[in-house]
Amino acid sequence: MTSLNLYLSSSPEIFIALTFILGLILGSFLNVVILRLPVMLERRWRAQAHELLQPEAAVAAPEKRFDLVQPGSHCPHCGHQIRAWENIPVLGFLSLRGKCSACGKPISWRYPLIELTTGVLSALVAWHFGYGLAAGAGLLFTWALLALAVIDFDTQLLPDDITLPLLWGGLIVNLPGLYMSLSSAVIGAVAGYVFLWLVYHAFRLLTGKEGMGFGDFKLFAALGAWLGWQQLPLILFASSLLGAIIGISFIVFFGRDRRLPIPFGPFLCAAGWVAFMWGDAITRYYLQLARF
Repeated sequence: MTSLNLYLSSSPEIFIALTFILGLILGSFLNVVILRLPVMLERRWRAQAHELLQPEAAVAAPEKRFDLVQPGSHCPHCGHQIRAWENIPVLGFLSLRGKCSACGKPISWRYPLIELTTGVLSALVAWHFGYGLAAGAGLLFTWALLALAVIDFDTQLLPDDITLPLLWGGLIVNLPGLYMSLSSAVIGAVAGYVFLWLVYHAFRLLTGKEGMGFGDFKLFAALGAWLGWQQLPLILFASSLLGAIIGISFIVFFGRDRRLPIPFGPFLCAAGWVAFMWGDAITRYYLQLARF
């Protein structure tokens, strides 16, 4: 293991390439998480509601197992079980020409896109931090943000199953000051949650509407735990700007109903990841411009 560590630390190109491949594989797993976790949560909530509202009712027959392992990957149209070679990230999709080998129905382009995106982002983390603990923790951070962004885009949910471990993970990795001091991480976590909580209630008092969900508070707190309170203004500004640009573009160019809510989580995730990678450089550049 020591020789492998020395080899990877002295061969950044190999480390980046291996991390890219690992990212492709994890991207395939993220596709499963993105599709199944919301369904798992819905089933859990339904079971809890049934138990609370009808505790005296007979126990219903258990549903078929549905989690991140079972059932196996299959075509949503015909139920064809995806074979191992068909499930190879990106290459399986290309070899099938984007169609199910059994029924010929199209396979969503999102699967290879998420796999490729995960690979590219993972390689960028490896390139930026180099071989070591910072890169390893950064990969977990990246994968969690990507899963949260797509889940929120699809369902307007930011599952506690991901946001809370992400929050605690940020505090844990900064115990030894991996990215910043523990005090900055703790203040960042508290400030991130409290600030959006205040914005939420102020908006509700002024408009009578809910502008965001509680999952956004937890996600912003998690970003504060990883990046410290110093990066929160940059994340908030960048995510708000990005959300405004994309939201207006959807309304103007695609005719989206302006009354339909746009999830804020994907913009927080994107801004948080950029700040994680280049936040200090962006802040220094802005301060230099502000001097002129």
